[in-house]
Formats: sequence, structure tokens, C-alpha cells
Amino acid sequence: NLPKNMSKDTTHRYGKNSFKLHRLPVPRPGQVLGLVGTNGIGKSTALQILSGKLRPNLGDYTKELEWKEVIAYFRGSELQTYFNKMQNGELKTVIKPQYVDHIPKRVKGRVGDIINAKDEKSIAETLIDQLELRHLLDRQVGELSGGELQRFALCVSTSVASMVYMYDEPSSYLDIKQRINAAKVIRNVLNHENYVIVVEHDLSVLDYLSDLVCCLWGSPGVYGVVTTPFSVREGINIFLDGFVPTENMRFREEGLNFKIVDQDEIAMQRSNFVKYPGFTKTMGSFKLSAEAGDFGNSEIIVMLGQNGCGKTTFIKILAGVSKPDDSDVIDKDHYQMPEFNVSYKPQTISPKFEGSVRDL
Repeated sequence: NLPKNMSKDTTHRYGKNSFKLHRLPVPRPGQVLGLVGTNGIGKSTALQILSGKLRPNLGDYTKELEWKEVIAYFRGSELQTYFNKMQNGELKTVIKPQYVDHIPKRVKGRVGDIINAKDEKSIAETLIDQLELRHLLDRQVGELSGGELQRFALCVSTSVASMVYMYDEPSSYLDIKQRINAAKVIRNVLNHENYVIVVEHDLSVLDYLSDLVCCLWGSPGVYGVVTTPFSVREGINIFLDGFVPTENMRFREEGLNFKIVDQDEIAMQRSNFVKYPGFTKTMGSFKLSAEAGDFGNSEIIVMLGQNGCGKTTFIKILAGVSKPDDSDVIDKDHYQMPEFNVSYKPQTISPKFEGSVRDL
């Protein structure tokens, strides 16, 4: 049976008929704790509580509890020890924010100056190279793109001397190479004494980063429930299956299954396919060279590569949004650039429609 709501173990409620969070993730020193769950399920709320920036009201939004009351509620658990350390000043916390695009509104100045000012561990130079920030040091923060802001935020938060490091969606805006580099940076933060907590949607990054995983389930915007920590493999499988065996709780009607298709089945399905010729596209100093190829119906093709290597340019040319250098290009086998109806979802969203979502 799918859950409808919960009435016990409420950690925090924002108000009447507002979102509530049940339980908390349990961080452990010397281990990276990964949090996985859908949007609006309470992951960022959990980080705010564990950082001490949000004091939980244990479900009674009409009262503002003292920390000693909160600690008493968690008596006998690992969270009691954690919050005791926090209140004794033993746990300095730092959060890499979720919405890095908001950073320019709060932080002004030259990128290099800000990184150096926050470098309390003398590791800025190493991080600058690991996160590929050196060419950005003379820029103003407001001039950075989403991916550049993400790497800047990772660098600054990791440079701070802290006992608790929290990274809220550290792979957003990053390409596959940058995600691996960011994951290595976060793993290198860990020692036998400190705590590292990561909120991550990319399951491959979560798998690489984490030692333990807490799943969050519930109803987005209504309530969220935190599971106990599982091993990485168990935690990811629980999230995919939509079933928590320790609670005998199914939180999704169907599991997320990945079907492996063999080559013979692919060949049978490709009854129609389109060939395109090899072409080049030059934009300033950048040149894309594409070999001739084809794609068929009943298949999904994934383009994989780091940012700036021409994936979007390639897609635009196939979609007819952009033209190759020789727009009438025909390869040696006499295949001309195909023409067909295309539904194209662009990379950058620039809303120009004036009206409601329904009207659009």
C-alpha cells in the first residue's frame, strides 16, 4: 500500500497545512552521507536543521523550542551526540547552496579575491586547478555562468575550515568530466573526524561519493520521510524500487527498471532510419567536424561529452536550427542533409511568451 501521510516522528513543520519533515538523516564522522529523493521532499530542510540554521519545532509550529528540548527529544540516538557537539561549539558547519544562480545577488567582487579570502586551509591553489577555475580568477562573480558558479561555490565552501561540510546538489550545471572532478574534491574533504553530507540526484555521482545513503520519500510539498542510513548499493536500489524493506513501506507504485536491450532486438526495431552526411561547422575559433552517420526510429541515442565540445551545435544542425559550413553538403555516397519535422527542446531556456502556462 502506498503511504498517505504520517502522524509520528515529526521533526519540523513550517505551518498549518504546510510542509512537514519526519525524522532526520544521521551523519557519521569519517563517512560521506548521501541524500536522495525527489524535489520538494525535504532534503534541503534536513540540511538546514543539521547545520543549525533551522531549529526544528518537532511538529508544533506555534512554539519556538530551545535547543536543549530538541536534544532531549533525540536522547539515546546518534543525533543527540551530533546536536550536543553543535551546541558546544565543536561543529562548525558550511553549506554549498543548492541555487548557485542566486550567488551573484549576495556575493560581489573578483572571483580570485573571494576564493583567497575564504581559504582557511591553504588549499585554494589546488582546488582552483582541480575545478578548472584559473581562467576565471579575474572575472566578477556576476559574470559567471551556471557551471562556473557551481565550481566557484564548491571551491569556496571546501576551502573553509569546518567540521561539517554539506553540499546541496553539487553536480547541477556540470558536465560529466566536471562532475567527476567535483566528486573527487568532495571525497578529499573527508577525514576520520569530520562529517560530509551530500544531496545528489545523479545516481552515478551519488554512488561514487557516498559511504551511506538515506532515501527521502513522501509527497512533494506536503511531507517527507527520511529513512535510516543504508549501504550505498542498498540505498540506491531502495530508491529505484520504491520500497523500504525495513519499514515494509512502498512509496512508489512501480519500481524504476532499466531494460537491457541486445543488439538483435535493436536491429529488428530499426525498420526506418535516416542517414546524414559528414559536415563541419565553424564558429569563431571553434570548429566541429562530424562524420556521416544515421539514426533510426524506436531508439534513444545519448550524446556524451564535456561542455563546449559541440553537442548542442551538432543537434541544432540535425534539427535544421543551424546550418553547416556547406549548407548543401552531400557526402561521397550522395546523402544530402535530411529534411524532416523536428521537435527541438533547446539547452538554454529563454521564455519569451507573454501569458499563462495554460495559454502556451
